[in-house]
Amino acid sequence: MLTLSPKLLDDTLDIAYQAGKHLADFYQKSKQSAVNIRKKSDNTPVTEVDLFLSQFLIEKLTALTPNMPILSEECCKISLTERTQWLEYWLIDPLDGTQQFIDQTDQFSVLITLVQNNIPVLGIIHAPLLDTTYYAMKGFGAYKSAGKRKQKLIPRPLLAKNKLKIAIGATSTTNKVRSVLTENCEYDFLIYGSSGLKSGLVADGTCDCYIRLGKTGEWDTAPAEILLAEVGGAVFDTQFQPLTYNKRETFINPDFIMTLDKNYAWQKIFKFNEV
Repeated sequence: MLTLSPKLLDDTLDIAYQAGKHLADFYQKSKQSAVNIRKKSDNTPVTEVDLFLSQFLIEKLTALTPNMPILSEECCKISLTERTQWLEYWLIDPLDGTQQFIDQTDQFSVLITLVQNNIPVLGIIHAPLLDTTYYAMKGFGAYKSAGKRKQKLIPRPLLAKNKLKIAIGATSTTNKVRSVLTENCEYDFLIYGSSGLKSGLVADGTCDCYIRLGKTGEWDTAPAEILLAEVGGAVFDTQFQPLTYNKRETFINPDFIMTLDKNYAWQKIFKFNEV
């Protein structure tokens, strides 16, 4: 089992930054000529950028930790029987926010997570176009680097009892989200890009929570798990139970909520059982 250390975190961050440079280069080229795009079996888009970055990250992480299994969104046809033998593995999403990349919103990122005993213990969310990186490691805290400024993220107990700021992925989902919210509170919605970046908005206190009612993969939420855990937050499904990693045949997550304050009475805010 890998020992968690500042050097391991720094080495992994360096790989994320290298991938981010490639991603930024692809992004600039995409403004000059169209990127090759195709639809995957789940009808989500995948580009040549996703595939290149996936291979790049696999090569770099393999060089860093030889013989360590690597599970990428773009290379995940591995049976549960084989995966249950893994004590630890890298879980990556080479381009979180492919649609945002295609739409040129700048709100996309590279996600890298180290999972040990089915629990994320090191996570990185790197958005090269925003020059912003969120990262955390178990027992070492959570951080945000934006430009030349680096800050340690701290626990922020939720104080506002009657108004919440909620991150969501698109304006079209607003009514669906409202349908699971109690009417005893005011809500301010922030529409933002990739899943990883929305979790960062929760971790740094920009939003109180992020709710997703739709498909995501384990690679989308894994870095957020450790990022939020290190600041007193949590990720849970609509039954207020933790998400699981590498325990099911499918990698598709249930609907979930990411929160800044795990001790807040979220059951009073979300009325899932009534929908």
